[in-house]
Amino acid sequence: MDSPIVMFWWRGLSTVAVLNIVLWCLCVRAYLREKESLSPQARDFRFKQLILCAGFVFGCASRSFVPRADVQRIVLLDSWLSSVAIGRSVATVAELCFMAQAALLLRDAAGSAGLAVSVLISRLVVPFIAVAEVCSWYATLTTNYIGNACEESIWVLCGALLFIGALPLWRRSGARLKKFLAVPFVFAPCYLAFMCLVDVPMYVTRWRADLAQGRVYFTLADGVHDVMHRWVVTRSLEDWRTEFPWMTLYFSVAVWVSLAMTRAPREES
Repeated sequence: MDSPIVMFWWRGLSTVAVLNIVLWCLCVRAYLREKESLSPQARDFRFKQLILCAGFVFGCASRSFVPRADVQRIVLLDSWLSSVAIGRSVATVAELCFMAQAALLLRDAAGSAGLAVSVLISRLVVPFIAVAEVCSWYATLTTNYIGNACEESIWVLCGALLFIGALPLWRRSGARLKKFLAVPFVFAPCYLAFMCLVDVPMYVTRWRADLAQGRVYFTLADGVHDVMHRWVVTRSLEDWRTEFPWMTLYFSVAVWVSLAMTRAPREES
């Protein structure tokens, strides 16, 4: 039975996804308008940010239009587009794009300020997220939530590292960059708190529940076949309620952060 709450949530996600695509187009328009006035370095920086942002914006949009929960194999639409294999592949590319954006921004700003430790952090976070994606694929293929718990823990680590790497920039930045950094400095602790208190514990709780029930997990080979051919269509509130918080924040706030990074002020060294 279709839950009105689930359907309202889905329409809300889809509406925000359309808005985010429009905002990305406006960012491209702004770049084209300002392009000739930018230095070659600034032009290259903004172009890379826009390309990486596109990967995240459109990846999140596709996941908003066709929501799915990978390990549970639940989807809202009975379509080949709901294939877990497709959804996880899109998510992998999108998440690597997002972290590459953050790394590019930190490396550019820290390099101009001569902050070697921050530059090192900017070089570490993308490989870390690549490992997180492997953990996510392990969870998706085997249906073992411990993979998700490890994945999200790595995201917490990277979030903390980026926050640490950005802190020294405050003292060495000009007024425009300080104004830009004020927002992530406020929201980063909120993100870390949400991940530590809500997201990671959710997956650990699911894993423990499976252990208590003696659940048998897929092998990797069986999991590959399963993600390509099986999905369960449901619009029940009971099935989707635990996905509401992270999906809603992910496909809205995280995308706005990605869009904001395309407009980050850049200080020439």
